[in-house]
Formats: sequence, structure tokens, C-alpha cells
Amino acid sequence: MSRGKKKQQEDNLPSYHTICRASEGDPEAIQELLNHYRNYILKLSTRRLWDEYGQPYYGVDETLKNRLEMKLITVAVKFKVA
Repeated sequence: MSRGKKKQQEDNLPSYHTICRASEGDPEAIQELLNHYRNYILKLSTRRLWDEYGQPYYGVDETLKNRLEMKLITVAVKFKVA
């Protein structure tokens, strides 16, 4: 991986301080993590759905979105910071 691409990925991560606070259960830090990963979670939870006339459209599967958010919270709180 090139140095520039690695730096770009590092810039796109939540701060170490936020991760530490989230692992301690700080609600504001957990909300920061949810906000940071919001677009990724929305992308993962977008599904092909059908309206009442049988026409397909793309929308957010709220159940899946909620499950992904809960999983992120669970992992963040269980995370062990060295």
C-alpha cells in the first residue's frame, strides 16, 4: 500500500481518544462513533424493496440498520485499549 493511501485511511478513522472514551461507555463518544460510521452503515443497510404496487425501489432496511448500530456499540464498549 502506498504511503499516501495509508495516510488517507488513517485520516478517515475516529480518534484514539474517542475510541478510548467509547470503550469506557461514554455516551457522547459512542454517538461520535455512530456519526462517524453513519454513511457506511446506511450503505450496508440499503436494500431493494417493493412498494404496494410491486414496483422496486432502494431504501434503508431499518431493522438491519439498527442491528449494525447495536453491533458497533457492543464492539466499542467491549474494546480493550492497550
